[in-house]
Amino acid sequence: MNMNRVVHALLLAALPVFSLLPLVVPSTAAASSLDEFRDVMARGSHTLVANIENDSMLLKRDDGLFTSGMNFRSAWTLMEGPQARTWDWHIGQDLYTASDINLRPSQIARNDHPYAGWLYAGVTRQVNRSDGGFHRVGLDVGCLGPCAGGERTQKTLHNLINQALPQAWSTQLRNEAGIVLHGAWAPLRWTPARWFDLTPSLHGRFGNIFTDAGAEVMVRAGRLNLFPQQPALFGFLRGDVRAVGYNATLQGGYFSSSDARTVAPRRTVGELEAGVAWQGERFGLIASVVRRGNEMAGWPGSRGSQNFARVQLEFRP
Repeated sequence: MNMNRVVHALLLAALPVFSLLPLVVPSTAAASSLDEFRDVMARGSHTLVANIENDSMLLKRDDGLFTSGMNFRSAWTLMEGPQARTWDWHIGQDLYTASDINLRPSQIARNDHPYAGWLYAGVTRQVNRSDGGFHRVGLDVGCLGPCAGGERTQKTLHNLINQALPQAWSTQLRNEAGIVLHGAWAPLRWTPARWFDLTPSLHGRFGNIFTDAGAEVMVRAGRLNLFPQQPALFGFLRGDVRAVGYNATLQGGYFSSSDARTVAPRRTVGELEAGVAWQGERFGLIASVVRRGNEMAGWPGSRGSQNFARVQLEFRP
């Protein structure tokens, strides 16, 4: 049997259990229900969030691989006693290209990253505890391929910032509808000092676009908060490693694997993020730089690694 299929099958079997585990653990037994959603919306605070990821924000003139990510969230949070419950609706778009957008179709190597766009919308429920533990479960639905509008988005953005236009969106992956269940769980937060803490967590995604599972550690230092929405000012460092079962932005849609320009993924991918976060009464800002390891099998790690900036803006009306 093909090893890729074996790895994917194992993750398919494990991830639904992992993603739903926080909902059945007695210590975090608040049910995800329509009644709870209505209660949080009626009594909670509203936050609008814009998250932008782009390598151009590092003042680079070259462009390639994971080139842009944008998502917008409308979230309601209700803080009661030792926990905060958050529900959000979100929409987003991720764009991927070959390693150099100046390459024409005939110049792109067979093992280069395919052009791909992923457009999605979804809902997420998260519960944060005052001891720093949390659990999160969400569901995204969307489409991969020309239906995601990646070509128009990138060309419009590059015209606005006076950068070179991509040359090979005509080779992008084929259309496929997608669904992704995702979850994360942190048992607690270790706080040796008032100004310093460390939070380990597990996370996973399951679906025909992304299937993976991983672990991360978040370290913060500064004026810290118990809950994400409370005032704070701190620096942070996040390390993450994940095992990859399926990545449709590299391998093509799971149900349309006849795409000519696809590549095999690396089975383990690491990521490091460093940044600063400020939370005020009505506004918030998180700015960071991300170093993501090579995601493509057969490429030297240094060639396939990526650097990009991430900016998150928050507003509470």
